[in-house]
Amino acid sequence: MVKKRKRFLNIQKTGFLVLGILVLISAYMLHPKFGKRPSGERLKTITQSPNYKNGRFQNVHETPQLTEGILKSLFKYFFQKSPNVKPKSDIPHNDVNFDSLTIDHDLIVWFGHSSYYMQLNGKRILVDPVFSQNASPLPFGGKGFNGTDVVRLEDLPFIDYVFITHDHYDHLDYLTLKALKTSIGKIVCGLGVGEHLTHWGYAVENILEKDWNETFELEPGLTVNTFPARHFTGRSIWTNNTLWVSYALKTDRQHIYIGGDSGYDTHFKEIGEQYGPFDVAILENGQYDSGWRHIHMFPEEVLQASEDLQAHYLFPMHSSKYALANHAWNEPLEKIHELANSKAQKLLTPLIGEVVYLNQTHVKNTPWWRSMKQ
Repeated sequence: MVKKRKRFLNIQKTGFLVLGILVLISAYMLHPKFGKRPSGERLKTITQSPNYKNGRFQNVHETPQLTEGILKSLFKYFFQKSPNVKPKSDIPHNDVNFDSLTIDHDLIVWFGHSSYYMQLNGKRILVDPVFSQNASPLPFGGKGFNGTDVVRLEDLPFIDYVFITHDHYDHLDYLTLKALKTSIGKIVCGLGVGEHLTHWGYAVENILEKDWNETFELEPGLTVNTFPARHFTGRSIWTNNTLWVSYALKTDRQHIYIGGDSGYDTHFKEIGEQYGPFDVAILENGQYDSGWRHIHMFPEEVLQASEDLQAHYLFPMHSSKYALANHAWNEPLEKIHELANSKAQKLLTPLIGEVVYLNQTHVKNTPWWRSMKQ
């Protein structure tokens, strides 16, 4: 009888412990950083999209998030970890002086991973700005590499347009967008992403939510096309209730493709045939794994996507700031450099913070990562 009572008490204690943990997790997930699910009129608009079926946005082709079992993926992550997922020294960078950037110059300044600043047609643009040095909802996860914290928010000029490709934490950053709320004109994003933004205090009239395959003029001389990507979304336990988007920005002088995150698929060739050529294709190149091959590209696929898009220059991103995948931190850049050289593809691989002037066709492909401590 005593043993049964002790067993009952132990089970009771375990139950209370589990319940307590679940309560703490639930309370933490009420933090605004997790965003908000689309509802009301926004949800009604979403349900009318041809890309929304069975309660979720769908890729053009079937796209499993994992192509390997979860146990195999965890085993690789914990027991077959690359020894060089993080650099052994600070990432080199240039300090950014925004006051020196004449507004009539078309240019790109990369901040590491997938965040960058552009000037096009006299307008200042940010793409997927993440300046909090954290690519995870957890305070101890996804920390940026040393040397990549190159932007002080107070030094940024007023930004006319922000483009968000999708709502993952390494592309849509709560702290950054809260801090920039009074310094932004309009935000362009996929359907449903506006729910996060209004939850964070942005006015509805300053949010342009778009479906795939839309064309609109932001203002005279600056046209935007929205296109598919092959990816997924989600900031909480719900996935694919907001849309992932790639963009093309066109002016009289430039035609830029903004790829966001995407696995390789037929959309690149279709976009290239219908809307190409592009002066620059900005494509993800990093944080790949054989288990994620449908939602992220390997370097050889990045090069093929650039060819499909008929891009004059390839600007590879999604590297050099976070260790989100089990490969050496510099592997994506080294591989794309070697592949591009073998096919005479022009690359843009600037330092973080370096200004790339888009009217200068002699921009050099600099393998800056080779000078770092290995």
